[in-house]
Amino acid sequence: ARLPLDERRRNVRGAFAAAGPPPGDGRILLVDDVMTTGATLAECARVLRRAGAGEVYAYAAARAVRG
Repeated sequence: ARLPLDERRRNVRGAFAAAGPPPGDGRILLVDDVMTTGATLAECARVLRRAGAGEVYAYAAARAVRG
């Protein structure tokens, strides 16, 4: 959470892989407990879209605020 956005993006780049194409109609919902920079959700969405997801939605229960 303390890393700057560009470092968070580099940190999660390549950290996720899809096991295959998404099931059903290709709409995916990602759920995150606390979103900090959004880099993890963005990387997951990127991987899912490359695997064939038509639409990727994200829900975060809370947003971290830097203070």
